[in-house]
Amino acid sequence: MRDPEIGEILVQPDELRRKVEELGARISADYADRDLLLVGVLKGAVFFLSDLMREITVPCEVDFMAVASYGSSTDSSGVVRILKDLDAPIEDRHVLIVEDIVDSGLTLQYLLRNLRARGPATVEVCALLTKPERRKIDLEARYVGFEIPDKFAIGYGLDHAERYRNLPFVAALQLQ
Repeated sequence: MRDPEIGEILVQPDELRRKVEELGARISADYADRDLLLVGVLKGAVFFLSDLMREITVPCEVDFMAVASYGSSTDSSGVVRILKDLDAPIEDRHVLIVEDIVDSGLTLQYLLRNLRARGPATVEVCALLTKPERRKIDLEARYVGFEIPDKFAIGYGLDHAERYRNLPFVAALQLQ
């Protein structure tokens, strides 16, 4: 029986696969002459980062940060905390933040400010999903997979109360 909390499918598995391939090709072309450090934002970006990294053809390394701004709620708290920081310095590195979703922009603004203060050569953003309608901060990701409507997204790494990350698609949460 299908879970009643899994609502409308927003992005199908084949669409995800094609977009990840396309993003990997663009990133590879843009960083053709540079080593790249991918910074995955835990936990939501793990699936996307894993697939994306396999599509990138330039030398790259990976590191992770964990930040908290949602908890188990469907609304951002507006307060961002670092739960796990990077393992290595990023000074003079080409950094690509890999995010699952850019919603209000508050978390991403915090991450960008924090990482830029560490002296990288460049910092860019690759987001699987973006919700322009929810944006509170005017910022743009260089690489975006899909713009989605203002619905709470689950699947392909995105969760609600730590559930649904394993769905092979992105769907809207349908709370009863």
